Amino acid sequence: MLDVRRLRLLRDLAQLGTIAAVAKAHTYTPSAVSQQLAVLEREAGVPLLERTGRRVALTAAGVVLVRHAETVLAALEGASAALAEARGELAGPLRIGAYPTAVRTLLPTALVALGREHPGLELMVSELDPVAVPEALRERRLDVALIHDYDVMPVEPDRTLDAVPLLDETVFLATPSAAKATKDPIADARDAAWIVGSPGTVCHAVTLQLCRSAGFTPQVRHHADDFAAVLALVAAGQGVSLVPQLATAEAPAGVHLIPLAARRRTRITYRQGASSHPAIAAFTTAIREATNQYLKG
Repeated sequence: MLDVRRLRLLRDLAQLGTIAAVAKAHTYTPSAVSQQLAVLEREAGVPLLERTGRRVALTAAGVVLVRHAETVLAALEGASAALAEARGELAGPLRIGAYPTAVRTLLPTALVALGREHPGLELMVSELDPVAVPEALRERRLDVALIHDYDVMPVEPDRTLDAVPLLDETVFLATPSAAKATKDPIADARDAAWIVGSPGTVCHAVTLQLCRSAGFTPQVRHHADDFAAVLALVAAGQGVSLVPQLATAEAPAGVHLIPLAARRRTRITYRQGASSHPAIAAFTTAIREATNQYLKG
């Protein structure tokens, strides 16, 4: 019989690409991961990995087994959800991940509602960029998270996770002074200094993408990931920046916001099979209500 823990290692190898990355994710040594995968190959009775020097790749049989592993792991999540529902009262940790603007604007109201309705839940929030969420969910460091992407730069869904829409926001170009409305505000800012997110973040990549689509590479002067800091820099005349709607409620005096066609899209995401878990369902209800309240002002 195939061992579930070894199936998870194979699935993670398909996602992460290297044995070293799998070992780091599971706090194993690379040697231990290799040994466990070798045992899985013996259990399967067919080669699952092809080794070329230091690199490994899945064989055709390995790819097939990964697909079945995803189904098995999702079924286990579903079983855990059913057991949690059978226990009745919600209790224990609920590990929530979210990007900074959601932590500041949406989560507080949702956390208050969850704490009031389900006092047995231990609510734990981690602030992180959406690019770090899939790994954190697979490693079970998170149970549920808010992620976002942009319609101009959609992110390929992670097939080990499920996601449902929460919010679509307008994206604004924040400038230090009012300007005439034009057909292409981004192109008009080609000669401006730019304030962008840290390299590797979604916001950084989207800024580069929009500017390149307008025919130029932005002159980056500052890097900042907190939108309050970004808007303060804009107000001080230090440059222009892209800012989503959630971050604009307390824009300082002197900042002019030009709406763009681009949209930022937020989704609630969790491991496959976990949607029926009562804690996940409770969080989904609470964050939807909090989002509606926030948008109504």
